[in-house]
Amino acid sequence: MKLGSTLELVMSSITWELLMIVPTRGGKRIHLSLVANPSHLEAVDPVVVGKTRAKQYYSNDSDRTKNMGILIHGDGSFAGQGVVYETLHLSALPNYTTGGTIHIVVNNQVAFTTDPRAGRSSQYCTDVAKALNAPILHVNGDDMEAVVRVCELAAEWRQTFHSDVVVDLVCYRRFGHNEIDEPSFTQPRMYQVIRNHPSALEIYKKKLLESGQVTEEDIHRIQEKVLSILNEEFLASKDYVPKRRDWLASHWSGFKSPEQLSRVRNTGVKPEILKNVGKAITTLPDNFKPHRAVKKVYDQRAQMIETGEGIDWAVGEALAFATLLVEGNHVRLSGQDVERGTFSHRHSVIHDQETGETVLPPGSCHHEPK
Repeated sequence: MKLGSTLELVMSSITWELLMIVPTRGGKRIHLSLVANPSHLEAVDPVVVGKTRAKQYYSNDSDRTKNMGILIHGDGSFAGQGVVYETLHLSALPNYTTGGTIHIVVNNQVAFTTDPRAGRSSQYCTDVAKALNAPILHVNGDDMEAVVRVCELAAEWRQTFHSDVVVDLVCYRRFGHNEIDEPSFTQPRMYQVIRNHPSALEIYKKKLLESGQVTEEDIHRIQEKVLSILNEEFLASKDYVPKRRDWLASHWSGFKSPEQLSRVRNTGVKPEILKNVGKAITTLPDNFKPHRAVKKVYDQRAQMIETGEGIDWAVGEALAFATLLVEGNHVRLSGQDVERGTFSHRHSVIHDQETGETVLPPGSCHHEPK
């Protein structure tokens, strides 16, 4: 890749989220979807991973190479927010994996206003990912070409080994946390250095000019092109009126916008359907040896279905899931307690007491095959 094209790629990348459908240099197109992030508290992490998993399921991406999640973190939140660790530890579980997430940590060494020495006990803000043995790639944000190479390496790792990978982008925040922040209140020595330090763009421009492969005219042309795009979008934003469906701007197939949600309606089914489904979800294989207490529960459920009396919460829930499946709907019930229920009421997945093998009575639960 030529140095000039690298500069143009880096400078124009700031417009990518506006395009949504991004053409690549190889002639292909990538569909990007930006998930709304309420704050720096990392609440969006499981949302992104869950949305990626759903997209993989509905697009039959069983090898998980066509849909991928990318999470962008701050250094303080990556080290300090528990949801980061929880999301990382879901990454390799069979019913939660997405084939790997790329984590980009914008490590500006300030977090909000805390010095790194007072914000964590580990040497690096990314050390939490060591619990997974995930590769952590540290790169100097001032070296644009190194950043591009590291991001390409992270993508190749994810596609090859199907695991999470972390990019630690070591950089700085020139103007503090926001437009009205004064970072030298709490980091005076660091910001004395930053004020006298050239920007990453100036460093790269100087490198390209010294290489002789790019001229001042080339750089000026690229800058004018990018500024023109930004100015056009800025002017267009003044007349823009947001719509409710903008949070679902990508309009993924299989997902409904707020305008498409149906009204409350009768969800009942005919008694004969409940009878048939009820028999299926209370019948165990002949050679299966459940725990005697679970066997008793299933015998009681069969009696409930037969008489139509004494239907408890667990049976009603199982009938609801089963009839949804009969209608052709996909049902996903997720969490640590979904097999037997927090208070042992559900028992949708039963373990053979001799072999340890599991069985799912038809319709009582649905394991995702992909």
